[in-house]
Amino acid sequence: MAEILDGRAIAERIRSKIKVRIASLSSEPGLAVLLVGDDPASHTYVSIKQHACEEVGIRFEKYLYQADTITDELTKKIDELNARPDIHGILVQLPLPNQDTNQVIARIDPNKDVDGFHPENLQRLKAGKPAIASAVALGVIKLIGQATIKATGTAKIISSPLFAEPLSVLLAEQQMSSTVVDPNDPNLSEKTKTADILIVAVGRPGLITGAMIKPGAIVIDVGTSKVNGKLYGDVDRASVEPVAGALTPVPGGVGPMTVAMLLSNVLKALSLQRHDLVDHSSDK
Repeated sequence: MAEILDGRAIAERIRSKIKVRIASLSSEPGLAVLLVGDDPASHTYVSIKQHACEEVGIRFEKYLYQADTITDELTKKIDELNARPDIHGILVQLPLPNQDTNQVIARIDPNKDVDGFHPENLQRLKAGKPAIASAVALGVIKLIGQATIKATGTAKIISSPLFAEPLSVLLAEQQMSSTVVDPNDPNLSEKTKTADILIVAVGRPGLITGAMIKPGAIVIDVGTSKVNGKLYGDVDRASVEPVAGALTPVPGGVGPMTVAMLLSNVLKALSLQRHDLVDHSSDK
C-alpha cells in the first residue's frame, strides 16, 4: 500500500515556523487579495487563506468585486496596491469569471506576486535569479521530498501549461526531468504508466486509476472537485493506493501545502522588497 503524504501535518510545521519568524519582525507583512464573482469554491479558498494569514500574523485585506467588473477596474486597484509600502503581497483569486487573466496578473509588481504566476517571475526562476515561485508548485515539490521513496527518474505532469511550467523548472532543480501530458491525450494511460512521479491537476474526479500507475510511483493529486458535497481528487484512491509507492490524499494533501507556501511567499516578497534583491534595470 502507498505511503500517504500528509500535507496537513507538513503544512502545520511550516506555518509554525513562519509564525515565529513573523513575530520577530518589526512590523507585520501585509497581503491583499482580489476576489471577483460569486464562485463558492473561490470564496472558500480565500477564507482558508485569510484564516491562515491571521493565524501566523500576516495582515489580510480582501477586495470583493462583482463578476461583471471590467478588467481596468482590477488593474487600477492593483496599481494602488503596488504603490503601498505596507502591502507586500498581492493575490488575485483564480479563475476570474470574465476578465483578462493575463493582463491582470501581469499588472502585479513581480516582487509582490505571491502566487508566482507573473511571467517575469517565471523568467527569473528559469534563469536562477531571485524569484517568487508558484505556491502550488512549491507545495508539490515539498510533498515529493517528504516521500520515503527517493524521487528519481522521470515525472509526468497532467495539467495546464500555466501550472506545469514553474513546476517543470523546480523539478529540474531537483535533477528530475518532466514531460507535460494533455489530459485528453488518447495515449494517456500508456504515458502515465512510465512515470516515476505522476502529478495530475485537471479537475476530473477519478481520472487516474490504478491500471494507469507504474508500481511504486509517487503520485501527487492536485485536482479538487466537489461532487454531491464531497471533495474528490483526480486520482481514484481506492485503485491507486495498492499500486503507488506514495500518494497525496484529497483533501489533506496539496491544498494545505499550497496555503503554507503562500504564507512563505509573503515573507519572500517582503525580503525582496526590503533588501532589493532583484535588480529591475537588467530586466528592461
